[in-house]
Order: sequence, then structure tokens, then C-alpha cells
Amino acid sequence: MDIRSDIREFLTTRRARLTPADVGLPDFGGRRRVAGLRREEVALLAGMSVEYYVRLERGNASGVSDAVLDGIARALRLDAAERNHLHDLVRAADDGGVRRSRRSRARTQTIRPGMQQLIEAMHGVPAVVQNGRLDVVAINRLGRALFSEMLESPEQPPNFARYLFLDERARRFYRRWDDSAEQVVALLRSEAGRAPRDRELSDLVGELATRSDAFRTLWASHDVREHRTGAKAITHPLVGDIDLSFEALDVSDERGLQLIAFTAAPGSASSDALGLIASWVATSAEPVDGSARAGATDR
Repeated sequence: MDIRSDIREFLTTRRARLTPADVGLPDFGGRRRVAGLRREEVALLAGMSVEYYVRLERGNASGVSDAVLDGIARALRLDAAERNHLHDLVRAADDGGVRRSRRSRARTQTIRPGMQQLIEAMHGVPAVVQNGRLDVVAINRLGRALFSEMLESPEQPPNFARYLFLDERARRFYRRWDDSAEQVVALLRSEAGRAPRDRELSDLVGELATRSDAFRTLWASHDVREHRTGAKAITHPLVGDIDLSFEALDVSDERGLQLIAFTAAPGSASSDALGLIASWVATSAEPVDGSARAGATDR
């Protein structure tokens, strides 16, 4: 991935969404050649020279301090995910390719037996452990029943982004497909900032950009997001519509793994539907081996 280009395009797209009125600057009218704020306006708000800001926006991030980046983040009204992404991009550019991110090293990725035991003990809760590329690293039995279509993919390990953009069934499964697509791309953008030299991630992005117009359009927006909590509206092939909320917990900062647990509101139709799936799982002969289809990936 081209870090200098990513810095330029990220800052340009953040400028484009703001007007002088949004940030308390006077607008003297006349024709503006660019959408949103001008570079000199961002520099003024951030408390730096125009030349310095222009240099950074062109991708020259050598020696840029955290204080300078925080000033730009305030000027551009960046949220926490965007602020972190800007810091990640600048750190990657400042490395100059000399140091490799720990996340970029190829290795077999697994979870501890105790973690697998934990998610399998969550009998009424679908649980997934995923990495930053959205590969499924581990999943419990109820999770496998919930996301059965994705797990059928011939491409291994199963991957939420690949399923959403390349499997036509995903548009039926995700009732708010557009929202899910925006979220998935924003998560991959965030991971690309944290691990710009992750070959597997670059290959995934290249595959999706080549095969999906929708992905290519969203990727160009440079939106980023953190994965902590949210909602999913799905249509399961066996029980129909289910509305779920999820919570994501970091398993290990070093390895970038997250445990994601899905729940339905107590007493709701979605809770009843999830209970039906759980009853089917309880009487199924399916093995409970956490490595079935998803338990180890190369990264």
C-alpha cells in the first residue's frame, strides 16, 4: 500500500467534508476551487504554517510530532478512530519501510485452548474471534450455525469482507447491507493504517477492489471505524429475521484479535429465533472442535 498516497487522500477527504462555517471561520464568498476547507484554513486552525501542512498532506511525514497531528485532528474535527488512523499512517510513513510492523509478520494465528473453551461455554451466545483482516480465527457452535453460509466458502479462512462483497447471498443475509458494507470497509481501512505492510491484507483489498465495484467505491472514501459495539439486522436462512447487538473485546493487543459476542433483546422475537437455532445446535451431531473451518490462519 502507498502510505504517502493514503495520507494525502485521507487528509483531503477529511478537508472536503467541512465548510468554513463548520469550524467557525468567515466565508468571504467567491468561487472556491476545492470542496470544503482550503489547506491554508486547516493550517490556520491547527496553528502551523501553510507550508508545513502542505508538506504533510503530500505525504512527507518525516519528524511530525504527535502534538502537530493532534492539532490537525482538532482542526479537521476527527473522531477517535480517525485520529488514531492519522497517527498510524504517519508512523508508518516515518518508518520509511525500515521497520516492519509486528502485525505484518507471517505466522500461524490461533487462540489459547482456554479462550476456545470460553466461547464454547457461551451456549446461548454466538461468539466469533476475528483478526484485523476480518478472518474468522475461532467460532463457537452457535456462531457457526448463525454464520453457516459464510463458513461454507471455499476460500479459507472464512472472511466477513469476502463474504459480504463477493457472495450474492450476503445481500439477503444482511438486511442493511449498505450499512454493513460501509462498516466492513471502514474496519479494513483502519487495519491498513495499523498494518500497512500486511501482505495478506493487501492481497484481500486487491481481490475485493478487482471483483467488487461497491468495495472499490467505499475504499476510495477513506472512512475508518473502530469495532466496539453495534447492531446487526440479518435474515437467517432457517429462522428468518433476527436483530442482534454485539460487543467486541480485544483478546490481545499484539495479535489484533477481537472476541465478538452477539445477543438479542430478552423476550423479543429475535431472542426466540436465536433460541431456536441454539436448540438445533444442542441436538446436532456437529463436532465442537474450535478449529473446524476456523481456528488457525496465516497472517
